[in-house]
Amino acid sequence: MLPQLGFTEFLLIAIVALVVVGPRELPGMLRKVGGWVAKARGMAREFQGAFDDMGREVELDELRKEIEAIKNANPIADIADDLSKTEDEMRDDAAS
Repeated sequence: MLPQLGFTEFLLIAIVALVVVGPRELPGMLRKVGGWVAKARGMAREFQGAFDDMGREVELDELRKEIEAIKNANPIADIADDLSKTEDEMRDDAAS
């Protein structure tokens, strides 16, 4: 995790940047740094979006499997089979 910068740390960084870079080139350097930060944020957002998409795909696959299981599990046919077996058993018992 990135460390949090307080006011004193930010002030120290600003003074060092002003001394090292100089007042003329400081705005250009800040624009470049801002561009790098924007690129890094965009890449992080894209990375997180890819993980979110993968999670959605996994959930969809699980839902598809559940739907297929429901389609394959035909309760009416199971009940009809049980009834026909019971009917056959009753006929056998009545015949004997």
